Amino acid sequence: MKKLALLSLVASTALFAQAAFAEPTCTKEPKDKWMTELDAQKKIVGEMGYVIYKFKESEGACYEIYGMGTKEGGAAGEMEKVEIYFNPVDLSIAEKKKD
Repeated sequence: MKKLALLSLVASTALFAQAAFAEPTCTKEPKDKWMTELDAQKKIVGEMGYVIYKFKESEGACYEIYGMGTKEGGAAGEMEKVEIYFNPVDLSIAEKKKD
């Protein structure tokens, strides 16, 4: 009985841990509808003002960046580390994490 309870606890912990680290799903559109990586990077830097340290395509059909962005509520030019998941079709933000 104790063994069954322990197995149940381990299984449920693993499921919650996996959900906590799950990436968002940004689009279900086919890749031919996506903005090119180069065009996306140009807009993210030029129009949105982010500094990109790392850019990649995530498993959740997103463009994901690690970089710096203007700190919300901060002084002009004050930056903070960010991890952002963008919809690759229109670059809307699906999820934004700050350090």
